[in-house]
Parts: sequence; C-alpha cells; structure tokens
Amino acid sequence: MGANREYKSSVFSLLFGEETALRGLYEALEGVALPPDLPITINTLEDALFKTKINDISFEAGEKVVVILEHQSTINPNMPLRLLSYIARVYEKITAGKKTRWYGKKGFSIPRPEFIVLYNGAEAFPDKQTLRLSDAFEDVSSLGLPGGAAPDLELTVRVYNINEGRNRDMVQKNETLSGYVMFIAKVREFETSLSGGKKPAEVSKDERKRIIKTAITKAVHWCIANNVLRGFFEKNGSEVINMLFDEWKLEDALVVEREEGLEEGLAKGREEGREEGREEVAKNALEKGASVEFISEITGLSTETIQSLANR
Repeated sequence: MGANREYKSSVFSLLFGEETALRGLYEALEGVALPPDLPITINTLEDALFKTKINDISFEAGEKVVVILEHQSTINPNMPLRLLSYIARVYEKITAGKKTRWYGKKGFSIPRPEFIVLYNGAEAFPDKQTLRLSDAFEDVSSLGLPGGAAPDLELTVRVYNINEGRNRDMVQKNETLSGYVMFIAKVREFETSLSGGKKPAEVSKDERKRIIKTAITKAVHWCIANNVLRGFFEKNGSEVINMLFDEWKLEDALVVEREEGLEEGLAKGREEGREEGREEVAKNALEKGASVEFISEITGLSTETIQSLANR
C-alpha cells in the first residue's frame, strides 16, 4: 500500500512514502536487517477536510512494530505530546475491526510503538536527543504527591540530527537518506550564496521568494547532474521544487515572525502590522498542511481566525 498522493505532502514523505524506501530507512535508523518477507504497511493519518497529512509517515512492520516517523526543520519540544495524540489515532485505526473485543475477557496484542524524528533545520542541535512526555508534566510536589516517582504515562521520542556531517554512519547506511541529506545541504548552500549571507528578515519578501525558488531549482539540477537520487528528481523535480518552496516559505515566515516580534516587543508598537504578519504565517502553514491547533500555538491566533483564513 503506497502513500495517497491526493493529499498535500512533503518532499520527505514523497521520497520515503512507499514500502521499499521505508524498509531501507528503518533498517538504517535501527541498524537492523528486517526479514525480506516481513510486510511493511503504511497507515499515515490523513485529514479528509483539509486534504492534508496529519503526520509525515506511520507504518507497521509485520504487525509487530508501529512506527511514527516525523521530519522537522524546526526544534519542537512538544513532539511527545503531538505523537501521543497520533499514536492513539493510529491504534484506533489498527484495532478498528476488534472494537467488539475491547471490553471482552480476552486481551489482544498491539504492535510495539516507536517514535522517531529526523531533524535537518538550521539551528544548532545535538546528533541525538531523547524527548519525554513527562518533561511537560506539571510539578505536583505542592500537593504532597511524590513528584519524583515514575509517571503513569510516558512517551519517549528519539530525535536524530540528519544535517550534512551529522550521524554520518547512520545516514550512509541508506542511499536514499544520504541523497536527501546532500540535497538539503545543497539547497542551503545555494541559498546562502544567492542571499549574500543575509538573514531572511534583511531581505524583501519578494526577493526571499526568488532566492528560495532559485536555490531549490539549482539543487535539483545539481543532484541530477551528479547522480544523487537522479531517478527521483527526474520524475518528481517540478513537484519537489513546489513542495520544498512551500516548506521553506513557512520556515522563513516563522523565523521572520520571531525576529520581528522581538523588535516590536521592544518598540511597543506596530500591532496592526504584527497581526498581518501572524496571518501570513498562518496562511503559509495552512498551505504546508499544518494543523489548526499547531498554527494557533505558533502564531497566537485563535482557531476561529485560522479556520476563516482556510476558507478564504
């Protein structure tokens, strides 16, 4: 079963959203060799209303393991909470035909969960970090409860930095992952060259769009010329350029919003312009397929405002 191309996707999920590619990626991340006859079943969640993917890739390996694999270009400490919501829905999907047995006397087994995030943003990040849901729990020591005790609910997420030169041994185990890492590195290299090293906020919006689109296009052509994921880019080059352009615009918008927000906080003014900036961030995030709840979290806009922007 392959990925549903009707839904808005990302370059990452387009590249790894089929069984063979997923098998190779998982083997590289875990350092294992799966049995060749072990089925890989993709069960990524999709939102029928907005035609978006709720998470990047979710799959089962032989009904033994269920993996939720996310790709992030921004550091997000709330990933354990988001993935808790995802895994509940994934398990509901997996056990849909067994609901009559939920309240029975006999139990049934479910695949073991694994949560992996691959990070390739521009901000500094260690090679590997473990995020825990319990880090977000309230301190209950004031209630006389044993705050140091293990919580009744825990979820851990392994985050790997896959920027060029990071986790090299792991990345080089998989040709597709290695090619993707090289492609993103080339996009950033061309972007830096075209912008003269200027920050996104130091360049006009139209000029930033031109720089981003040109950098991505040059990187695709470079990969084809240098036999890096050549078949993939020859087949999907135009789609990749458009997808990554939207992803990069969102990343840019978030960076600019942060920088402008700091400036405006110091100046205590231009509230109307700031509101317009938030709405621009929300529009870009909607185009990329981000959830309304996530957009509300990063912009401060109400869910009602974001819903109205989605309907315009």
